[in-house]
Amino acid sequence: MLSEKEATRLSKLLSLVLRHNPAHLGLTLEAQGWVEVDTLLAQAKAHQVPLTRENLQYIVETNAKQRFRFSEDQQRIRASQGHSVEVALGYSPVTPPTVLYHGTATRHQASIQQNGLQKMSRQHVHLSADIATARQVGSRHGQPVVFAVEAARMHADGHSFYQADNGVWLTEEVPAQYLQLLQG
Repeated sequence: MLSEKEATRLSKLLSLVLRHNPAHLGLTLEAQGWVEVDTLLAQAKAHQVPLTRENLQYIVETNAKQRFRFSEDQQRIRASQGHSVEVALGYSPVTPPTVLYHGTATRHQASIQQNGLQKMSRQHVHLSADIATARQVGSRHGQPVVFAVEAARMHADGHSFYQADNGVWLTEEVPAQYLQLLQG
């Protein structure tokens, strides 16, 4: 079994190659973000990365954020969301809850209040279904701040929402008029 430290290291490597830079291990993602597990394992081995099928299974099953998923036949793997490389994840638009949340660091607060939430280098803006998750996401980069997103009103106004396999809500952008800063 993997140590927690090694599992974290390998999970970060998987995030890098399945979300941002597949060429790091000499990989090419399919249009929907998939890569053959055997190809991933062979490329990891060629780059002296100790990734086995068992380790990969453990990482997918135990990742708290459920960042990765296998195909139905377990022969391919992809990241659920968060890509900066172009992929078509194939999620269908869905009706969001009334309110969603976005957590970020306080240093981004003024820009967000002025310009709204932009996807920046990613394919979508990521939103959470609850305040606690949003706060946790925001705390990864400093003192957190949480915005409430009027998702139902956005949806009624023509904005599309998607839900990733791991429950993260996705949209193209959130204009400032749909945001409310939460206190405390």
